[in-house]
Amino acid sequence: MTNDELQTLIEDATADYALGESEAALAKLTHATAAAPDSFEAWHALAEVNFSLRKLDAALAAAERAHALRPADLFINTTLSRIWMERGDKARAEHFGAQAKIQSWKDQLKNPPA
Repeated sequence: MTNDELQTLIEDATADYALGESEAALAKLTHATAAAPDSFEAWHALAEVNFSLRKLDAALAAAERAHALRPADLFINTTLSRIWMERGDKARAEHFGAQAKIQSWKDQLKNPPA
C-alpha cells in the first residue's frame, strides 16, 4: 500500500465514522494498521474511534501502538490520558496528561505566538 493509498483509507474511515458508519470505519482502520503497522496516523485513528465507541481495551491497544511509534506526540498522550481516566486509573491518566502538557510547552517554545 502506498502512502497516498494509506492516507486515503484513513480519511475514508474518518468520513465513515463521522457519518455514523462505525463498523465500516473500524474495518478500514484495521486494514490500514495491518497493511502499514508503522503508521502512527492509522493507529491513532483506530484508538480514537474505539474510544468513542467505548471499546476501551481495543482503544488502549491501538493507542499504545501509536505511542510506541511517537512517544512525544501531544495528541497520543492526550488520548492515552483520556483512555486511562475512563478506565479508572487516575495515576496513569495524570502521567499521560502531564506528558501532553510538557509536549505542548515544548511546541510553544519552538513556535512562539507572533
